[in-house]
Amino acid sequence: MTIAFPQRLAARLSPDNFVLATDLDGTLLAGGVEGRRQVRELFSAAQAGRRLVFVTGRGLESILPLLSDPTIPAPDYIIADVGATIVHGDLRPVEDLQQEVAARWPGSQAVLKALAGFPGLQRQSVPQERRCSFLASEESVTPALRAAVDALGCDLLLSAGCYLDVLPRGVSKGAAVLRLAAAAGIDPATIVVAGDTLNDLSMFETGLRGIVVGGAEPALAERVRKRPLVHIAGDPGCDGILEGLAHHGALAPRDDPAPAMASGTAELVMVYHRLPYDEVVEDGVLRHRPPRSPNGIMPTLLRFFAGARAGSWVAWSQQPSRDPEGFVTHVHVDRERYPNLLAARIPLSADDVDVFYKKFSKEAFWPIIFSFPDKAEFKQAHWERFLEVNRLFAAQTAREAGEGATVWVHDYNLWMVPAFLRPLRPDLRIAFFHHTAFPASDVFNILPWRRDIIGSLLQCDYVGFHIPRYVENFVDAVRSFAPLDIAGTAPCAPRFLTYGCALGVDTMTTAIDAGGRRVHLGAHPVGTDAGLIERLALGPEVARQAADIRDYLGGATGIVSIERLDYVKGTLEKLQAFERLLEQHPEHIGKVTLLNIITPAAQGMEIYESLRVEVDRTVGRINGRFSTLNWVPVRYFYRSLPFDEVVAHYAACAVAWITPLRDGLNLVAKEFVAAKKATGESGVLILSEFAGAAVELHGAVLTNPYDARAMTGALHQALTMGEDERAYRTGRMAMIVAEHDVTRWGNDFLAAVEAAGAAAMTEARAA
Repeated sequence: MTIAFPQRLAARLSPDNFVLATDLDGTLLAGGVEGRRQVRELFSAAQAGRRLVFVTGRGLESILPLLSDPTIPAPDYIIADVGATIVHGDLRPVEDLQQEVAARWPGSQAVLKALAGFPGLQRQSVPQERRCSFLASEESVTPALRAAVDALGCDLLLSAGCYLDVLPRGVSKGAAVLRLAAAAGIDPATIVVAGDTLNDLSMFETGLRGIVVGGAEPALAERVRKRPLVHIAGDPGCDGILEGLAHHGALAPRDDPAPAMASGTAELVMVYHRLPYDEVVEDGVLRHRPPRSPNGIMPTLLRFFAGARAGSWVAWSQQPSRDPEGFVTHVHVDRERYPNLLAARIPLSADDVDVFYKKFSKEAFWPIIFSFPDKAEFKQAHWERFLEVNRLFAAQTAREAGEGATVWVHDYNLWMVPAFLRPLRPDLRIAFFHHTAFPASDVFNILPWRRDIIGSLLQCDYVGFHIPRYVENFVDAVRSFAPLDIAGTAPCAPRFLTYGCALGVDTMTTAIDAGGRRVHLGAHPVGTDAGLIERLALGPEVARQAADIRDYLGGATGIVSIERLDYVKGTLEKLQAFERLLEQHPEHIGKVTLLNIITPAAQGMEIYESLRVEVDRTVGRINGRFSTLNWVPVRYFYRSLPFDEVVAHYAACAVAWITPLRDGLNLVAKEFVAAKKATGESGVLILSEFAGAAVELHGAVLTNPYDARAMTGALHQALTMGEDERAYRTGRMAMIVAEHDVTRWGNDFLAAVEAAGAAAMTEARAA
């Protein structure tokens, strides 16, 4: 292809029609937060006449994370590998140009073989295509080396005095920009190039308009100083790009981007899919009721607003539409207890809730989170609705938060909120907590939208998980998405099990540097409300209920199992193990009873219906095989129980059998221990190694729910355990549950977020 270099350009650019071809590191990816925001706005989808080209020495693979970074504008084209790779913004090759470069490349092996005898060359361990990159000193670039490269039909490029690239003949950043312009029908007179090192020199040698950003390599500024169409900016990065575009006429006052979104007044914003109360309509009047769930997280989070702290709780409110007539966005949660806390309600239609939560979150994300990819269903239309809802949450959060406020986002339903929130409010401190597991990277990466999700989470300042294993799974997922540096680690013992559990790890990452940001990480297993359980367990009503349950058991040892109807809970595997126990240890027949309490799934969750049918069938088979006139082995209850009745079952039963196939944590296990502590009785907790609580509750009998022999063996061990051993194990777990209750969880998490923010401020001042 013949390249026509521009000879004469118009005096000024049109603000409505220009192309920015910019280097990345040190240029587009540098500068202040406000400058980056303005550049992103310049190339938003609404600005159709403006186009953006990434021009970089990086390999295309290492650029992929940037495409999911919401603070960086999306490119129309990407020129990578110092000009050897030319693709569209959606990564489709610009076929003719790519093939032309490939035809002139002798191949990496030929280059490495030809240069093997030259000292001082160390090949860079970075992604690269149609080029070979080395670390080399200027002294190592000898005439003999240049001759060897020339004999290969290649060019040699040394930049920054240490980076050496062997490229196909005629390939450079500048040549690639001009070739792309010719292929795409772009008028060279509309192009502005930007860079900061000698690696970018070829772009300025094209004769195109140029911007050398502030802080650039002095040698580059010196080489282009006399070029009349090149502006040497005083400001670094994006700020320098804006300065240069204004110099060349590409920015006009009427085109200045809109200012950042105005801040609200909340010092702390909770972003949760649920309101901290239930909304019910009585006699046509909307009323608030305490949540039916005994979940202790809600009151714990509310406690942060008990003082003078101004706060907001962002959550959905199901309505006839997204814009219902007379809808009130802000309501007081509790004027007396939390006078400065408002609920910021987001109206969602029933269809929004059905698609966003009941269908997509449970059918696409839930199976992946808990490592059941064969059950996952991925629908792009559902993802688009998920994005819409997350965008609504982010926009409302941005309106609520005061300047520099802390935003605490909860759970995977809101994975994309940080991506939408960070560009709106770069001043905020964003924290995210996962209330579920986080899967191994090879499972997580099955998600078609994995890059978007990781890119969003990397906009956070702090990301928390239940246990160290989930932290490490997240780090591995980031590592498969973007280059990262480990910025801090901590030992896991003695707080957490290390080698003694399937989910154990010995060291946990506490901070990573990825995508130009430092993200702090931590393990914060949620606790239970041990005080509430103690008050209930010692109250007369629960004592009466527990006595009734013991009478109902008729002297048999009670084994309590409480779980939601969900394939991740391992209900069938548990029932099958109990059946094997009765087969292999007939001495237990008539002496043990399994109280199997299953909470129905939420209405409309059809995915669990087949499981319910199979559970019914299995219970019927066991009872049919082993029941006697005076004894039934499995007492099966398919309904929700009030929390006081749940506590009564804990108090009445000697064994809790909690064996999910996967579980983020499992609070039932902690509730059982708390109830035993309150009543002063011992009990045995059988716990799946794949429940997050297993690495925290030293003293539980751990078992592998996938191992039929281990499941039956663990149950037999629990039923035959001596009292001294039972008491020791119960006491050890009770201390853990009491010390690390739900209040401690909330305080520790928020303290870690604040410490991360303080560390970031210290680092910024030092820089």
